[in-house]
Order: sequence, then structure tokens, then C-alpha cells
Amino acid sequence: MTIADIKKTTETKMDQSIAAFKNNLTKIRTGRANPALLDTIHVDYYGSMVPLSQVANVSLMDSRTISVQPWEKGMGAKIEKAIRESELGLNPASMGDLIRVPMPPMSEERRKEMTKLARTEGENSKIAIRNLRRDANESVKKLVKEKEASEDDQKRAEADTQKLTDKRMTEIDQLVTAKEQEIMAV
Repeated sequence: MTIADIKKTTETKMDQSIAAFKNNLTKIRTGRANPALLDTIHVDYYGSMVPLSQVANVSLMDSRTISVQPWEKGMGAKIEKAIRESELGLNPASMGDLIRVPMPPMSEERRKEMTKLARTEGENSKIAIRNLRRDANESVKKLVKEKEASEDDQKRAEADTQKLTDKRMTEIDQLVTAKEQEIMAV
């Protein structure tokens, strides 16, 4: 493995960490409805637990209501029960085949909890990025030890890895700040 390979691998893994972080942020509730909020809910489908999106169509009715349209007639009650029992604090209402999930307004205290959760997710992503930086630097040191790269190459590679890390840290901070503003907006 060369230094270029190590850089490319590290950059790819850092991009994946950022993508996972963005995905986690979508699951943090804001004042508006978001269909991704229900992605974590699993429904009992003939004895096996499957994601809600595999047994129903999840979409937005308006800015405060998510609609869930089951693909099978008998799934409505099971879907309603699964949504009600999730930790999201939602209370679905059935309208024939359609299930409406209104988003209750968030209290100030709940908004602060959500911003803390966003910061925690951001910190976890930063830790993952730092671990990737450490792994990359150790791989480069191993190449120098095996005399496949010079110490000058090591210094350059470590500086490049640090630049990559700093760029990702800034991106995470910006994402957390944007999410906090979104949560605190009434």
C-alpha cells in the first residue's frame, strides 16, 4: 500500500462518516414533519420485524403531518401500534386506509434536549474522523519503518491527513449549527 492509497482510503472513509452523520441528523426531530423520522420504526409483518417503509408508503401531507399508507389492508393496526410504541412520542390517527401522524409542537425543554442530541451526534462523528486520522498516520509510519517511504513523505502525508481532518471537522460543526437553528426555530 502506498501513501496515495492510504490518503484515498482515509478520505473515502471520512466521507462515509459524514454521510452517516447526515443520516443520523435527519432522524433527530425538529418542529417540522419529516418522513425519515419513521425510518427507525419496525413493524411485525407475519412474524418478522420489517422496516415501516417496506410495508407502507410514508409521505408528507403538510408541514406538520406525515401520512402512512399501508400496502395491505390488515397492516393498519400493526403500523399504528408500532408508531405509538416507538420513543418518538407520536400519536397516529387512522382515517380508513390512511394513517395520519401529526407532529406535536415541541416544548422549549424538548428543543434543548434535541440540540444536545445533535451536538452528541456531531461529537461522535468527530471522534470517528479522528480515529481515521490516527489509523492513516499509523499506516504511513509503518511504511516508513519498512523503508517504503521517507520521513519527508511521512511529514507531508500527516500534514495532508490533518488538512482533511480539519475540513471534515468544520463540515460537522456547520451541520450541527444548522440543525440546532432548525430545531430552535419555532
